[in-house]
Amino acid sequence: MTLRSFLSPSLAAIGAIALATAAQAAPLKIDAAKSTVGATFKQLNVPVDAKFKKFTAAIDFDPAKPAAGKASIDIDIASFDLGEAEYNKEVQKKEWFNAAQFPKATFVASSIKPSAGAPAGTKFDVAGKLTIKGKSTDVSFPLAVKKEGNAQVFDGTLPIKRLTYNIGEGEWKDTGMVADEVNIKFHIVATQ
Repeated sequence: MTLRSFLSPSLAAIGAIALATAAQAAPLKIDAAKSTVGATFKQLNVPVDAKFKKFTAAIDFDPAKPAAGKASIDIDIASFDLGEAEYNKEVQKKEWFNAAQFPKATFVASSIKPSAGAPAGTKFDVAGKLTIKGKSTDVSFPLAVKKEGNAQVFDGTLPIKRLTYNIGEGEWKDTGMVADEVNIKFHIVATQ
């Protein structure tokens, strides 16, 4: 075997791998100015809307190939905004988010599948791991995806129980004041 006969197939294989890698979809660019992550819960049976001002998301998704999709989000807990500085400071304490010890909440998708009966490429069932305050659980939620110009828009609501993650310890475990049910809502706008 000559060096030339060995190198020719090897170079062809390397070229094919490089072309295949280049053809794969690149991770989407998140438009932070148009994207939001928030939470809705009830305090004394009155709905309260709050938002996280800082978060990062990594999404690699093609609606035609959802099983190959990847998604994760990191939320800066200190950016939680209830609209009042005093409340914002309170929820950072150990009894609530304990932001000093657990500065981030994270979600990492483990599967993305088309929703049964939905028009192709519009609704998906997402499952993954949610970690808040050091506690990780398996979660799932429906995801809506639509095109707006050259952007993909991802909308979803993830219902959780705050006590599962020890959010509200001590006297705050009483769900008469702050309900256990919390809906994490997100609207992520991304482009290629």
